[in-house]
Amino acid sequence: MATPDPITRPSAAHLINACNIRRRSPYDVGMRTHEPPPWDVDGPVRGEIFLIWLNDNQLELTGADGAKPWIIELDDVEHPVEAVDRIVGGLVGAPLLVHSTSWRRDGPAVILSFVVVIGSEQASGMASEPIRRAALARSEATRAPSAIGHEQVLEHGIRHLAWLAQDDEAVAHRMSPDWRRALGDYVPEPFRSLP
Repeated sequence: MATPDPITRPSAAHLINACNIRRRSPYDVGMRTHEPPPWDVDGPVRGEIFLIWLNDNQLELTGADGAKPWIIELDDVEHPVEAVDRIVGGLVGAPLLVHSTSWRRDGPAVILSFVVVIGSEQASGMASEPIRRAALARSEATRAPSAIGHEQVLEHGIRHLAWLAQDDEAVAHRMSPDWRRALGDYVPEPFRSLP
């Protein structure tokens, strides 16, 4: 095999031949040129729970420790959605909806964010605050945002919930007309980092 000229870049064909990669049509279903390495998390996995409810026509954030997300440690035995459902159920009773809306890395941990919808009677006795709108945390095309506040995570989660209330039968079944109205102003936005 000829060595490429050091001034010019090697062609794709040269790299394919040098790496002994078989070319396949992109339409060959199930064909791979290599197997990915197994994926595992070496640090803790945490759940971030946003417990929300509808106070008249206003979405509110609540929780056992006030109007802020709870952070819990998740193990590798129980499915994260089941763990969140069990923990919330033990505190206030069965939630109306548990949905994982995003994930991010925080130091050595991976954080899975959950929007959990409860009824107004379940929020009784817990400190609660109206949810204020927030700008989304914006990433670059290949990089995560440099900082993500919990208000931005909640905004993203509620937008996701609003979309699911329109698009997912199981979620729509759990959302009352009052909930759908309250979610009406929350709409997904396109990814802005691409031209």
